[in-house]
Amino acid sequence: MPTYRDEVVVLRTHKLGEADRIITMLSRRHGKLRAVAKGVRRTSSKFGARLEPFSHVDLQFAHGRSLDVIVQADSLHAYGEPLGRDFDTYAAGQAMLETADRLVAEEREPALQHYLLLLGAVRVLGSATPDGPRPPRAILDSYLLRALAIAGYAPTFDACARCGQEGAHDSFSVQAGGSVCRVCRPPGSASLDAGVRAYLIALLTGDWPGTRDAAPGVRRSASGLVTAFLTWHVERRVRSLSQVAG
Repeated sequence: MPTYRDEVVVLRTHKLGEADRIITMLSRRHGKLRAVAKGVRRTSSKFGARLEPFSHVDLQFAHGRSLDVIVQADSLHAYGEPLGRDFDTYAAGQAMLETADRLVAEEREPALQHYLLLLGAVRVLGSATPDGPRPPRAILDSYLLRALAIAGYAPTFDACARCGQEGAHDSFSVQAGGSVCRVCRPPGSASLDAGVRAYLIALLTGDWPGTRDAAPGVRRSASGLVTAFLTWHVERRVRSLSQVAG
């Protein structure tokens, strides 16, 4: 039976029959994959906990009729255990996994940028960084903005998203795709003050020093805009976000 290997981040699992699971994952070379892990729910399973969400695993697959079958699993990093020590951190990670699952809609379509971004975000979420601790919500918001940008939905902050007029405009429209000038401002647009705008740009570009001095109110306002922007583009609510502290 033909086989192939790939590195993956496990996104979610669900039961199949009495002892199996279907594993949904984002892979380095093959994009989003679904495959069967036979017998994984038995205590004697050779896979152990290596196929739980957040696991970074090197897998060998055998081609199947409808779904491929996982025949070997070598753990690279087990991020689930450290993330599970703190509820806010774990909830932020769950929102990342769910967002990756939504944004990478087609199976077996290459999605290397999404894979690398997710892997990096989960790694940072579960460990200390050289520049000090980062709030889980800030890591999540940065991930969401950058994942949306990879998917082609990068918000505009340096010009009007409708007419292109350059400048730091003080309104934000999720429908228009970013900041909007006073002429183009549609009903329902949110205010976008200079502090929130600078914070969102720092999150989008990965400028972590630029996020350090943001006031709690700025962080909350930015998170609300990021959540609204994500919901608009994935066309339904990301359920895990409701569990993440602002």
